[in-house]
Amino acid sequence: MFFHPKLFKHPEFKIGLRDIAPQAPGVAAWGLMTGVAMMKSGMSVFEAVAMTFLVFAGSSQLAAIPLLVAGAPAWVILATGFCVNLRFVVFSLHLRPFFMHLPRWERLAHAYVTADISYVLFTRRFHTPGQTPEEQRAQEAYMAGSDCLNWSSWMLSSLVGIVLANFIPPSWGLGFAGILCLLGIQCSLASSRMRILASAVAGVAAVVAYALPLKLNIVFAIAVAVVLCLTLERFKPTPTPTNTGAA
Repeated sequence: MFFHPKLFKHPEFKIGLRDIAPQAPGVAAWGLMTGVAMMKSGMSVFEAVAMTFLVFAGSSQLAAIPLLVAGAPAWVILATGFCVNLRFVVFSLHLRPFFMHLPRWERLAHAYVTADISYVLFTRRFHTPGQTPEEQRAQEAYMAGSDCLNWSSWMLSSLVGIVLANFIPPSWGLGFAGILCLLGIQCSLASSRMRILASAVAGVAAVVAYALPLKLNIVFAIAVAVVLCLTLERFKPTPTPTNTGAA
């Protein structure tokens, strides 16, 4: 686990944190939405917090919420969660050779905190299991670092969503939770001036054209942002290549 000194003091731990950091805002937005969705479905604070810590699987949680509201049998809810997260069986089989040297409880702990993005980052960095104790420790530290930030982002944002849900008017419904998620993901994607400008222009255009029927203000906002950015790209000065050849 990521709280073990041999892991969080290892250089690979920081590399794992660094690699997953760009995805953390999106994870936090998804966790925030899930926390709000659980409370809006009628769960108590205790039930929502318990589900957050015990399940730790956003897709399963969101799939289970409408089933819980509808009063579905427990076996249906469990079967749905199993099917939604069936991909983790493949993840576990792939990661098994990397962590078989660990005690069972440590393997179970890693299985609990490992998510899609940490699995992808790990398999991209390490293609074969470590052959020496130092290589094995480095791989475990990297996984622990990425899991640490991913798990923390999800848990903290989910708890914030559970708290904030009490201040959201019931009339806003689950649609507001979806907006929070999309807003967080959008912020994480705003990695250049052009993207920031496009987001700002689209947001303003959507508000200005809000009166359009059939939610056409969204289409209008996208069109305005695309046209503006394409126009700016067309008139953007082309950098002149530097002549490095001999005179």
